[in-house]
Amino acid sequence: YNEYKSYLRLMFLATSRNSVSNTWKRFAKCLSGNLPAYGKVDASFLDRLESIVGKDNVTTSESARNLHGTDESYHPTCAPDAVVSPLSTAQVSGIMKMCNDLKVPVTAFGTGTGFEGGVTAVHGGLCVALHKMTEIVSVNTTDFDATVRAGVTRHQLNDWIRADGLHFPIDPGAGASICGMCATSASGTNAVRYGTMRENVINLEVVLADGTVVHTAGEGRRPKKTSCGYNLTNLFVGSEGTLGIITQATVKLHGIPEATAAAISSFNSVEEAVDTVVQILQCGLPMARIEFLNAPMIAACNNFSNLGLEVTPTLFLEFTGSAAGVKEQALLAEELCLGNNGGNFSWATEHSEREKLWKARHNCWYAVKAQYPGKHAYSTDVVVPISCLPETIVRCGELADSMGVPAPIVGHVGDGNFHCFLLMDSKDDAEIDRIKEFSTKLAEVAQSYGGSCTGEHGIGLGKRNLLIKEVGEGAFDAMKVLKRSIDPNLILNPEKVISLNQLVYNKAF
Repeated sequence: YNEYKSYLRLMFLATSRNSVSNTWKRFAKCLSGNLPAYGKVDASFLDRLESIVGKDNVTTSESARNLHGTDESYHPTCAPDAVVSPLSTAQVSGIMKMCNDLKVPVTAFGTGTGFEGGVTAVHGGLCVALHKMTEIVSVNTTDFDATVRAGVTRHQLNDWIRADGLHFPIDPGAGASICGMCATSASGTNAVRYGTMRENVINLEVVLADGTVVHTAGEGRRPKKTSCGYNLTNLFVGSEGTLGIITQATVKLHGIPEATAAAISSFNSVEEAVDTVVQILQCGLPMARIEFLNAPMIAACNNFSNLGLEVTPTLFLEFTGSAAGVKEQALLAEELCLGNNGGNFSWATEHSEREKLWKARHNCWYAVKAQYPGKHAYSTDVVVPISCLPETIVRCGELADSMGVPAPIVGHVGDGNFHCFLLMDSKDDAEIDRIKEFSTKLAEVAQSYGGSCTGEHGIGLGKRNLLIKEVGEGAFDAMKVLKRSIDPNLILNPEKVISLNQLVYNKAF
């Protein structure tokens, strides 16, 4: 029964109506094979769970289960059978030991801000919601690092350390938890200056499938660099909850710059705007942020955030440093913009003006959704080498026009990463298929330029078909060996990154 229930969930999630017959053939083969027979979340299981965390920290209410079975993506809600909210790593360890013994699938939940269906409970089971683990364990101001529990968000950490003149700069634009950002290898608008989560994580505490607690760089250790053994830290950064549950992270902090200025400049074409970005980077300007918005995205932001900008391809820029250095950077950037026919260049140092600009940028997702009420949104996430960026964005626009897909674009173009925000009617199979086809073709364009199908959102459910194309069969087989070695019962976030069918049958599903 459990296999039947699980694969009905998966069939609904992974296929469109016109491919159901093929899915049933695969489904029948799955039932006769060696896929895991997951355990039940029944009364006995719930009693044992309550003995670990207390009755108040376990729920089976429909609203809570639905809330913890969805994220910001278009993927349908797949609710877990129960939700548990542990208060400590010891409790997470106890939960995992029990689930591993009973072969109950487990999905970790941070804040639900992902874009690839990473928190959907495809096979039901248990959701481990980490929002109650909110301790900021330590802040070492002279060493520029902090250690936080799994429920601490980047906003909470920055509020805590601001008085010390420090900040945690990784900014994906959502109220994400720091450990959740580790799990997806998030980045965002500041990556051009500070890098991604991979460059800013020093140590992780991870609970494995069998309940073992691992400190990836050694318990209590926080060196800025190490060459001691395998790099376990970066094995778990980007693992999307499929190898372990991250319960604590030690991350790098940075000083708040003396001065900050924000600037905008409009352009006649996409090529001119992106060529300007390349030239700015070639000149060695220490940019804090460089964001590109195409004309449809500017129109959406004007309507949603009352910006009043010219509806043309536009760059948002941010400079940081000393007051004199910021002014020098802004003037050089203005010269480069003007050299590429950029117009309406303006820059501001006032906090309120800068906040209005960047708040509008971070609200792009909601600005686009507001234009199409009732539709589901999906974000592409390709990244290419900087030299290939102008041509890739142009080809993206051409592809969108040829397929009749509205494609507002926003990009962290300083590191070659950009997103198309695509809207679809969840009841229109033809539209869904067209959006998926566009997303796949765009990812393949990026891969053809030596880029990646995902720069910061992860694989989740939505990009599994692109993973093997990108890394090759050898690397993909190594990933499967890792997964089966660390999680032999395949209970950790099943179907994400690598499907069960790929793990068992070596075939896509």
